[in-house]
Amino acid sequence: MTKTQSILLTLVAYKVLLVLIGAWASRRTASHSDFFLGGRRLGPLVAAISASASSSSAWTLLSVSGMAYLWGWPALWLFPATLSGFIINWLFVAPRLQRQSAGNGSLTLTEFLARSVEAPARARILQLATGIVLFSFMFYIAAQFQAAGAAFASTFDLDSLTAILIGAAIIVLYTLLGGFWAVSVTDTLQGLLMAVTAAVLPLIALQAVGGIDQLTAGLATTGDAGTGPATAGIAGIGFIVGTLGIGLGYPGQPHVVNRFMALRDRRALAAARVIAIGWAVVIYGGMLVLGLCGRVLFHGLSEPEQILFEVANRLISPVIAGVMIAAVLSAIMSTADSQLLVAASSVAHDLPGVRGRQTLRRSRWVVLTLSVLAVALAVGVPDAIFSRVLFAWHAIGSAFGPPLLLILLGVRLTGPGLFRAMLAGFSLTVILHWLPNIPDPGDALERLLPLATSGAIAWGMRAREEAA
Repeated sequence: MTKTQSILLTLVAYKVLLVLIGAWASRRTASHSDFFLGGRRLGPLVAAISASASSSSAWTLLSVSGMAYLWGWPALWLFPATLSGFIINWLFVAPRLQRQSAGNGSLTLTEFLARSVEAPARARILQLATGIVLFSFMFYIAAQFQAAGAAFASTFDLDSLTAILIGAAIIVLYTLLGGFWAVSVTDTLQGLLMAVTAAVLPLIALQAVGGIDQLTAGLATTGDAGTGPATAGIAGIGFIVGTLGIGLGYPGQPHVVNRFMALRDRRALAAARVIAIGWAVVIYGGMLVLGLCGRVLFHGLSEPEQILFEVANRLISPVIAGVMIAAVLSAIMSTADSQLLVAASSVAHDLPGVRGRQTLRRSRWVVLTLSVLAVALAVGVPDAIFSRVLFAWHAIGSAFGPPLLLILLGVRLTGPGLFRAMLAGFSLTVILHWLPNIPDPGDALERLLPLATSGAIAWGMRAREEAA
């Protein structure tokens, strides 16, 4: 059996398993509550790993390792940046959102936000939220499909369109079959596979380099000149602050925090918190080590985001390489499926006047339509996975994150304040992204100004008794 055949067999077996999970989950999906939130019955392992995998897309396995390869030591700032987001979410957001969303019966993040303000303003807020979700996730999902294309193309010598269509078809199939249950269970399987990859592959690469001492010496030889961001002076401070701003986008991600709303009880939350933060340490630490080792082993690659494939294809057996490539596709799917589900809930559940007996059917049509648009964007307007994901991440995080944190702190927001805060956070991110700026996560202005503006507007326009 050839290497390509071994990889293909591994991937086919894995994809069949995902579809079978979707079919199983479809039998547990009897209502729109089950489809969108799993009946609030998630246990700690499924909640922790599925939430973590949903927030850690192809951006984690391909782009974090790619930036470590490209930048060298400065990329280590990505570790506290991402880990801080996990800590904020699981220590502060999760316990409050679980309790408060169960109390008011909210099934989605945007519904939770809208129910915190006076009734007349809710319809307009939900309409704006739906527009933000659909726009942002179209870019985010396009990045996942593009990464899927890269994975298939690097292994099977497929053209980009065919590879993207294969990955998109599998994701759409099991999302349509089982909704939240299918997404959560498959995300758990995929998150565990990602963790194994992040633990094993960097160790293989480190052994190939010759150990930590040889890695340090090799990085000193390759140097950072011309490839890495500035880390000294004012530019260095801006890079560090901007990079750390990535973590502040975590609370506003609806495809992540909906797992908190679905947890069954406090005991499940306490266990899930430990699992999720431990998972993040393994994933991000492993990918940074992999990228640094790859910089020494295979210096001079024209595509830094392909370093995981290079290490897998050159250093390990075909079957194991198949598992590692499946892990990349897992990262892609675990994010794309969750975002498709959130987009479906935004249209079929959140929008006023569209709920009813046809909710599930509308949800599935939204999944199909958004998938088609994302495929078109991935094929017609390709972009670096790193920059496209960060843009969508901050657009939606700046819109929803600051108001959510204030509500969870007990601040009473007004309808106009919430609406303007969401609009400002989203619009500023879009404007700053399209203006000429620093092409890395150290763009402190784009990372922090929309978040700060959204929070300031929501706070400044809070309810009168709160201001008194």
